[in-house]
Amino acid sequence: MAKKKKDDETINSVFEDKPEIPAEDQLWGKNPKRTQVLRDLWFDLITEQLEEEKDLPDEAKKELLFMMAVNSALDMVFESLPDDISVELSYSIDHLIGLSAVNKRYGVDLLEANYEVISKIKRENYATDEEFEAAIAEKEEKWWTVGKQLLGGRSPNDAIAEALSRYGLNR
Repeated sequence: MAKKKKDDETINSVFEDKPEIPAEDQLWGKNPKRTQVLRDLWFDLITEQLEEEKDLPDEAKKELLFMMAVNSALDMVFESLPDDISVELSYSIDHLIGLSAVNKRYGVDLLEANYEVISKIKRENYATDEEFEAAIAEKEEKWWTVGKQLLGGRSPNDAIAEALSRYGLNR
């Protein structure tokens, strides 16, 4: 029992006594260090499994290595959160994956294209912050649901749903 108490104190001290870390540093700044830890945890295990796949060509092994690493990282992220937050996050990740697939397929940047339209709305044209925010929300909602020439007439939402459907991610 004494061992558990000591471990709890050590774990708690790591998280309770931490100085305030800016979100950017915590979310992205530590990723190179996280990557190193994950390499130490998974690389040997994954490469051992790949070595057992004698019949696979090298290119297929590289693809399998990538897919195993990404799958492991996604599993870890979803397991680290409460179920309700993991489910919500999974939908957000799916949407971002669909958005990225559309951007690649059509050679566009939908977020940048949306920003160009939204940024033309000026605060000084509205009496209140609420009216300004409502105008932005209305313009943005319309932008994502109306067909765009840059997507061959598809709306961004429809193009994303189609991309997700190709991979079975819209179910």
